[in-house]
Amino acid sequence: MRCPFCGTLDTKVVDSRLVSEAAQVRRRRTCIECHERFTTFEVAELQMPRLIKNDGSRVPFDEEKLRSGIIKSLEKRPVSIESVETAITKIKEKMQATGERELPSRWIGEAVMEELQRLDQVAYVRFASIYRSFKDINEFREAIEHLESHVTTAPNTPAKEYKEDNE
Repeated sequence: MRCPFCGTLDTKVVDSRLVSEAAQVRRRRTCIECHERFTTFEVAELQMPRLIKNDGSRVPFDEEKLRSGIIKSLEKRPVSIESVETAITKIKEKMQATGERELPSRWIGEAVMEELQRLDQVAYVRFASIYRSFKDINEFREAIEHLESHVTTAPNTPAKEYKEDNE
């Protein structure tokens, strides 16, 4: 692995551990020349299905676009990067599990909403409002009602504590 600081090819792995539900290996490395430390992530490279957009065009799956959309929805929300990476890994695994060579782009949008619903309710509504192009407050209300009917708040979550403190 080339050192990102000095460019030498001689680096040493200091620590390795599994992350993202064992879908990635995180490696801490040290450069033999400049002694800088850096982290790399190792993942299996698999062929992802192409996406069929609404206009019928076909595009390759873009993991960075997926990550960007999820991160925008989670902006200023208390969700760790590791949780985001786990969600992305789950979406990719579901894509591959379909066995299809092409999937409608809507499939990805629905999978993202499923993961965001699990991760953070506010992010779910943010993403849904853009993804489904909400036109009025009633569509927001419907999304929130859907969320309330499918998600229950676990005991001692910040939402429950806030509610108890303000009653």
